[in-house]
Amino acid sequence: MGHASDVASVARELFGWTELRAGQGEAIAGVIAGTDTLAVMPTGHGKSAIYQVAGAMLDGPAIVVSPLIALQLDQIEGLAERPNAPSGVAVNSNQGQRKNERAWSRIADGTATYLFLSPEQLAKDDVIERLQPLGVSLFVVDEAHSVSSWGHDFRPEYLHLGSAIEKLGHPVVLALTATGSPPVRDEIVDKLGMREPRILGSGFDRPNLRLEVVRHEDDQEKRTAVVAEIAGLAKPGLLYVSTRHDAERYADDLTGHAVTAVAYHAGLGSAARKVAYDDFHQDLTDVVVATSAFGMGIDKPDVRFVVHAAITDSLESYYQEIGRAGRDDEPARATLHYRVEDLALRNYFTSHSSEQQEHIERSRLAMMRAYAETRRCRRQFLLAYFGEELPQPCGNCDTCASGTAYELNSADGADDPFTPETRVTHHVWGSGVVVSALPDRITVFFAAEGYKTIAREAVDLGILTLA
Repeated sequence: MGHASDVASVARELFGWTELRAGQGEAIAGVIAGTDTLAVMPTGHGKSAIYQVAGAMLDGPAIVVSPLIALQLDQIEGLAERPNAPSGVAVNSNQGQRKNERAWSRIADGTATYLFLSPEQLAKDDVIERLQPLGVSLFVVDEAHSVSSWGHDFRPEYLHLGSAIEKLGHPVVLALTATGSPPVRDEIVDKLGMREPRILGSGFDRPNLRLEVVRHEDDQEKRTAVVAEIAGLAKPGLLYVSTRHDAERYADDLTGHAVTAVAYHAGLGSAARKVAYDDFHQDLTDVVVATSAFGMGIDKPDVRFVVHAAITDSLESYYQEIGRAGRDDEPARATLHYRVEDLALRNYFTSHSSEQQEHIERSRLAMMRAYAETRRCRRQFLLAYFGEELPQPCGNCDTCASGTAYELNSADGADDPFTPETRVTHHVWGSGVVVSALPDRITVFFAAEGYKTIAREAVDLGILTLA
């Protein structure tokens, strides 16, 4: 099978999916036609379905690069639960040599279709040498934003993947990410050596998710407000905090308000983390109070809220975390409790990075602050960052409720040449791309400098030119 018309029947007969979501079928059709593809889709949107169906339709094994062994095993188990679907195997350092050899044999004889590898494995010459004669048909890079220094989860080991792809004769490349802003997309394409890729972005707008930011001056007042909000919300939900100490403290405070809450952070043993994870999925826990260690692989459709008691390091991180709410398409809430002083903690962490990485992280943090402090529609701001335009205020965020979003939107000019994703040039910072355009200022991403906010007066004086 190799025609786009076969996609729906393969999805149904092998995987049991009666219909594909927006963007999935388009991405699959492109891949099986031999087109390198970058699919930018929200968490929970079914990115794995793209490589599963495409891999089943192509001749030869599919390599799936995934950063966490636990996620690889989840995918393999998911395939095993579908009796008609092709099988998947993994090769990694956690398995014994016998199990790894068995995996290689199954890929070689065709009894398994998907081979899950970490990026570290693909940096090894012997792994590449074993793959070269197998006729790899598809090279899948999951969490592809990790290849970008501007991505929120940059991993140096991902930088080897472009070379690995070429050594394998450049099979069709499928890059998958949930958080690809336009600058990150450009770097994914470049670093992976993708050839004339098709870039698909789908479904960043989550209309059922109400966006709120609550400003605070005093830390104790903020803590009281966070606990009071969660106590009054429909459950279950997630509360994200910045430190392990805060995870424990908020869990205790919520328990004191008759909320079944548990702390989750990297300081817990693996058994305790598994109990917390399982209890949440089985509705035995109302709220998980977590650092960012909690979240990879969460697929619980009825999460009613995601509350942040602290600002995140980037809009990518924030969007990914709030995306765990309301996957059943029922109303859900995303609230950020924001105190300007909380930025100091984030700045402390960035000051312990390398010079270039500190520059990158401060730039991302500035965009996060801009989201927290905007008086415009928060959904318009958030979507613009990811390269999507929402012409009118959303009506489902706090700035829409207060009216400021509508006031500022009506003041926008209709003939602005500097619209989002317009390529521009600055005489010092070089080439860039417009991220957002407001009546008084525009924000531009420059590859060498990061995000820069420029006053309209300066733009009108010709500081930027259209590229």
